[in-house]
Amino acid sequence: MELITKPLSRIQIAKFRKKYGDYLKLTVDIEKENLVLGEELHADGEKILLENDSQQTNIWGGGINLKDKIIDTTAVLNLRPNLNNDSMEILDSERRVKFIRIVKKYFAELWN
Repeated sequence: MELITKPLSRIQIAKFRKKYGDYLKLTVDIEKENLVLGEELHADGEKILLENDSQQTNIWGGGINLKDKIIDTTAVLNLRPNLNNDSMEILDSERRVKFIRIVKKYFAELWN
C-alpha cells in the first residue's frame, strides 16, 4: 500500500502491476488530488489519507483495471448517507468525475 502524490511512470505502473496484479484498489482524496493504491481494504487507504491531513468527506474509493484501463468508482467506503451517497458507487456526478480525472492523471501513461 502506497501514498501517491504525483503521476506514475510506465515503469512504476509496471512495478505496481507486478506487486498487486491487474486490478488496483484506490482510495482518492478528490480535493488534495492524491491517492493510496494497493490496499486490501479501502479503509486502509482512508486511514493513510486521514493521517496526511485529508478530510473524510473528500475521500472516495474505487479501482483501476490496468489490463483493460477501466476505472471503477465502487467501494464500501463510499456508503455515506450523510453525504447523500447511499450506494457503494459514487453517485454524485461531480465527485465521480473528479475521482476519474485524478485516477487518469496518475495513470496517464496507460493511455499514451
